[in-house]
Amino acid sequence: MKKRSILLALVLLSASPALAAEQKAWLPDQGDGTYRNPVLAGDYSDPDVVRVGPYYYLTASSFTNTPGLPILRSTDLVNWTLIGHALTDIPPVAHHRTPRRGGGVWAPAIRHHGGKFMIYYPDPDFGVFLVTAKDPAGPWSEPVLVDDAKGMIDPAPFWDDDGQGWMVHGWARSRAGFANVISLRRLNAAGDKAVGERLKIIEADTLPPVKTSRGPFPWMTTEGPKLYKRDGWYYVFAPSGSVKGGWQGVFRSRKLTGPWEGRDVLDQGKTEVNGPHQGAWVTTPTGEDWFLHFQDYDSYGRRVWLEPMVWKGGWPVIGADADGDGIGEPVLVHKKPKSAAAPAITAPVDSDAFDGKLNLGWQWNSNAQADWADFKAAPGKLRLKSISGSENLWEAGAVLTQKLPAERFTATTRLTLTPRAVGEQAGLVMFGADYAWIGLRNGKDGLSLVRVDRPGADASKPQRETTVLEKAPDTVWLRLSAEPTTVAEPPPGFTPFWPSMLRSVHAKVSFSYSLDGVTYQPVGEPFVSKPGRWVGAQMGVFAQAPAGTPSNTSTRIGWADVENFQVGP
Repeated sequence: MKKRSILLALVLLSASPALAAEQKAWLPDQGDGTYRNPVLAGDYSDPDVVRVGPYYYLTASSFTNTPGLPILRSTDLVNWTLIGHALTDIPPVAHHRTPRRGGGVWAPAIRHHGGKFMIYYPDPDFGVFLVTAKDPAGPWSEPVLVDDAKGMIDPAPFWDDDGQGWMVHGWARSRAGFANVISLRRLNAAGDKAVGERLKIIEADTLPPVKTSRGPFPWMTTEGPKLYKRDGWYYVFAPSGSVKGGWQGVFRSRKLTGPWEGRDVLDQGKTEVNGPHQGAWVTTPTGEDWFLHFQDYDSYGRRVWLEPMVWKGGWPVIGADADGDGIGEPVLVHKKPKSAAAPAITAPVDSDAFDGKLNLGWQWNSNAQADWADFKAAPGKLRLKSISGSENLWEAGAVLTQKLPAERFTATTRLTLTPRAVGEQAGLVMFGADYAWIGLRNGKDGLSLVRVDRPGADASKPQRETTVLEKAPDTVWLRLSAEPTTVAEPPPGFTPFWPSMLRSVHAKVSFSYSLDGVTYQPVGEPFVSKPGRWVGAQMGVFAQAPAGTPSNTSTRIGWADVENFQVGP
């Protein structure tokens, strides 16, 4: 018995890295028939969902990250698996070789029509595009331009009972010169071209104030529309009131052209969940109605929440409505949707053993070049070419990142730098408008271990450097550990709807390193993250060469090998 116990202990010990890879920093399924929000703790901004048979498919904004338009699948709306991306490169491809922070792929809509999956997405600088697929895991078609009006955002298609297709959308003031307007336009039979007159169906500036759980407010920043039909009524689900402090509005009319009446059906209420809005209504095979939406959580991005939904008097009520006024508030814990079979408890992939390809959680910060990553040169490793460019990573596309998986997590990896030029560097980074990283740099006297902090990277502020080891080996283990911290902020430029708008939540990140993969030494004071432009902070890896270093000759450019990227609680 003693020998058997020792043998079992040795087996468990030898399996510990694999076991660690299976650990998740956040799981929404509590294993007892209930779930906790958010159901997606990562930055899956502006989510939209469609059900086809027993499966639900979710896509989200991806902005400047590629591959773009992530596709997630679930059988219960709680446990989600990332199965692919609908967009390899953002068109125009040459334009998006540079990271256009805040641009790129904004809020999409996914539908299944005519036997195929269809995603309409906007690039506010170029118009609305369409990609299609028979299988949501891919391959997806090349993007087709549906409407080239500058400033169009948040498109959503709708096919009426007579088969006529329509596209509803909002406007970005930064490009169009106006906003707070919902427009409608016909689609051709194929759904790949908008045709005919564009109609302004909801002009929110002209509407009377809306009743919210904190009193009346004007309709403002009304956007993100989704068009549905039920019992002879047309419904436009449209968030309003700003990204961080808004509410979920719903408008209804007997005719597509109006008149439309609107109300607030979900807001923060008495909870601490600011800005619950913008998402998708979905009905289960058993007839239950649910609503998925995002909550802007600052450095953690726009996390996805799942709310129960019921209909009362021809209006949806989303979330918990204890006082029966028709305005719901977010639920923290709730009974799961009914499903035919109990799914595996899971969350989107994060850890990576680099077994010949990148896991689906990785994205570049712009359209990528084919030679940025290599798996053939060093099997079992990710080889990153040292890319010549700006020392400021905010301006670099060759930064490979993932969404933050939870409020509290660790990320550990083994990094080897093989430089060919003075100034080459590689590291593990917490990335955003402020960023910090720890890693190796090649100087005139050889390799050193450094930590770099760059507050104000988005404004080209200078970086701060700390030399941790003047003489470093070519291989080190690097780790970052994150926990949430709340920061008080001055009031926005308008009266806040909820006090929660006056604070933000960021990741307090501690960096450490090891020379043997066992004992880790902390490095410096914790770094407080900052989100990017419309996206949360991201964690990742990179390899850089100084600006102007020739990159077309293997003898003049080095590389970094990354191994065993482990993410856990």
